[in-house]
Amino acid sequence: MTTVVALSAGAVFALLRWLRVCQREHYVPGSVTRFAARWWSSRPVNLLLAGTGLAAAVLTASGFEQAAYVVAAAAAVGPVGLTVRGTSAPLRWTPRLIRLASASAVPPLAAAVWSVRSAEPTSMTLAALAVPLWVDLASAALRPLEKRISRRWVWTASRRLAEVAPRVVAITGSYGKTSTKELVRHLLAGRHSVLASPASFNNLLGLARTINEHLTPDVEVFVAEMGTYGPGEIDEMCRHYPPEVGVITALGPVHLERMGSIERIRDAKSEILRRARVGVINVDHPLLAELARAEMDRIRVVTCSTSQPEADVVCADGRVSIGGVELARFQSGVVHPGNLACAVGVLVALGEDPSSWIDRLEDLPVPPHRLVSATSERGFVVFDDTFNANPEGARGRAPPARGRGPPPAGGCW
Repeated sequence: MTTVVALSAGAVFALLRWLRVCQREHYVPGSVTRFAARWWSSRPVNLLLAGTGLAAAVLTASGFEQAAYVVAAAAAVGPVGLTVRGTSAPLRWTPRLIRLASASAVPPLAAAVWSVRSAEPTSMTLAALAVPLWVDLASAALRPLEKRISRRWVWTASRRLAEVAPRVVAITGSYGKTSTKELVRHLLAGRHSVLASPASFNNLLGLARTINEHLTPDVEVFVAEMGTYGPGEIDEMCRHYPPEVGVITALGPVHLERMGSIERIRDAKSEILRRARVGVINVDHPLLAELARAEMDRIRVVTCSTSQPEADVVCADGRVSIGGVELARFQSGVVHPGNLACAVGVLVALGEDPSSWIDRLEDLPVPPHRLVSATSERGFVVFDDTFNANPEGARGRAPPARGRGPPPAGGCW
């Protein structure tokens, strides 16, 4: 009996840990077991812990009941480094998570009951070790229900957006989405009432919540950040929240494990252009340049760049140029020029007079944790760029050493 209690406690700790992972991974079925496999094999200590737990499970099944305590400990503390509280975002007990937790707990609970009745802990041992699987199976089983529950909020938001009828700017990209969104909001705010989706509310329900809670009749422009974990997600968002302007800020190996290739990432991002009247595309990446050329036969395209002088909008060396004519200066190193080029491209797409936004280049916003600098008590300059990262963007994110000029153009602040 005491071994079943210990195993149940270990399963509870494991369940909390993997529920948080599932929430962070947008409740995508299969993501938790994939994440678990990666974490259990990530460090020698985790491989040792996993091997010890499995060996203890075999000993338990062979009749050595005390080995079940080792299984319980392995389930409770492992994998090392992946805590219940987390370091990026804590577990949030939303109604959806409560439903998922209840469904995920069914197999361990049934195994605990069976182990007590049979007076041997083998079934509970297996249930405690397989918690990531239970979370994924529960997520898959609840998916139709969750879609049905969310549908009314999405349709409410869709109707409200149609009633207010603001001009909609949708922004996606492998990186730079949030920064570009904030730049667009800032530059337009001098002349228009602007609503931008907060933080990283960049999926179907996040945008629905933004519209339902914050879209007021006076809003003239709605700037919507759109992220994706796979093909079809952005297309679904655009069906409900159709954009006038679709923006692609950058292309890089983000979600490469899910997408499979850079080309598939490009194709998923390009869904933002299907219903747009104008596309704003950063053509510094050759695949995006190719996409821009292909889309020019269908819609109006505003090309943006940090290095190609023939682009419609160029931001480089602290200068903003439109159509080859320098219009203004901006402070290099404060924002990434590629993001600013896309933001200015949105203003061009919307037909904004440069006189309405040029002065606002003097005070450009920087979102939290995007290359924000601070000086420690000992005089060290610390650059906080911890919001997210990817190999392509990291090459250009390093801040300049003093006296060495601005950062390279390839970054993604």
